[in-house]
Amino acid sequence: MSGDRPTGDDRALLDGGGALDGGRVLDDGAVLDDGAAGGIAVVRVTTRAQLEQAWQVRLEVFVEEQQVPVEEEIDALDTAASTTHVLAVDASGAVLGTGRLLSDPAHPGEVHLGRLAVRAAARGRGAGARLVVGIEALALAEHAVVDGADALAVTVELSAQEHALGFYRRLGYELLPGERYLDAGIWHRDMAHRITG
Repeated sequence: MSGDRPTGDDRALLDGGGALDGGRVLDDGAVLDDGAAGGIAVVRVTTRAQLEQAWQVRLEVFVEEQQVPVEEEIDALDTAASTTHVLAVDASGAVLGTGRLLSDPAHPGEVHLGRLAVRAAARGRGAGARLVVGIEALALAEHAVVDGADALAVTVELSAQEHALGFYRRLGYELLPGERYLDAGIWHRDMAHRITG
């Protein structure tokens, strides 16, 4: 599917709420990652308004910029109970980017990071990396299994656009065996990173 492709630009979590007002997130929940270091926080999507803001970012990046057909971008997984969305926001609450985490109860300890997108004007500020780190923390907290040494572990897999491979390598991801493939007309490779805690 087209949407589990990142923008790859090297160019974060409210728990329980946060409404949107004019494209900004209003903090009415507990901030798990306030983004103090870089001024970019990652916010867990908990409302329909926030989900629509995530969709808007994805439409800008994937549909408008990358010419992915809209019918391939928004899918049934977006509203599945096993899907979690996040937003990257700046100190003023402006939404900079988004990503989603897919999980499947039939595959404990494995999740899929996808639909990573950062608005063009926000690229180069580290929002993409903050989103990945925030999603990994969420995956470890909610989807990890006990590893051999009584540590918690989760494997985060993703489908990377080829131009984004370096971005993900810098964040610890490695290529999985297999050939490159076209997804929505864009070349991709599968990658994974095992997170322990």
